[in-house]
Amino acid sequence: MALTDLLGPLLEPAITLGGVSTSWAELLGFATGALTVWLVVRQNIWNWPIGVANVVLLGLVFLAVGLYADAALQIVYVLLGLYGWWQWLYGGAGRTTLTVTRTSRAEWGWLVLAGAAATALLTAALATWTNSAVPFWDALTTALSLMATYGQCRKRVESWWLWITVDLVYIPLYAYKDLYLTSVLYVLFLALCVAGLLAWRRESAARPVPAPAVTR
Repeated sequence: MALTDLLGPLLEPAITLGGVSTSWAELLGFATGALTVWLVVRQNIWNWPIGVANVVLLGLVFLAVGLYADAALQIVYVLLGLYGWWQWLYGGAGRTTLTVTRTSRAEWGWLVLAGAAATALLTAALATWTNSAVPFWDALTTALSLMATYGQCRKRVESWWLWITVDLVYIPLYAYKDLYLTSVLYVLFLALCVAGLLAWRRESAARPVPAPAVTR
């Protein structure tokens, strides 16, 4: 059986919202997405496998409505999900579980440069080779999402600020593309991201700062 035969039914209408049909992929993406972010806030390792299922579902949705950068981004998310899963389990000192930390200035520097470059390149590519109606916003949210995912993989507190920024763009963008359920999902994501930011900041602040090494 071809892959399209297996995945095709996921794009069939499940419910109708505001006169616009919502596919099974979008509906299941809503459920798995909300669960994934809730698990991330709680630092539960199960966020990674459930998150992989979520991005596959949303990738189908984005491809169907012409958000090509977002669709391609889901493939990267699968790889990052596997990386983050490993990092959370073994990314700490001596391959221990990872703890919440802050983003260093050096990390911010290369993240901002990489994000700006990715936005410029993706905008040009989408405007030139696709029929995307929103090439800049599609590219910007893609770049910011990758930056945020890196921070999430490394349990950086500031990754939540990036996700909050992304959500504030995604909410009207998905409504514009008639993905109303996904737009509502990102309102929920926004609330969960604020909760995650507060929780991770508390944990980071509560952790004792190591004493500097004594030199002789």
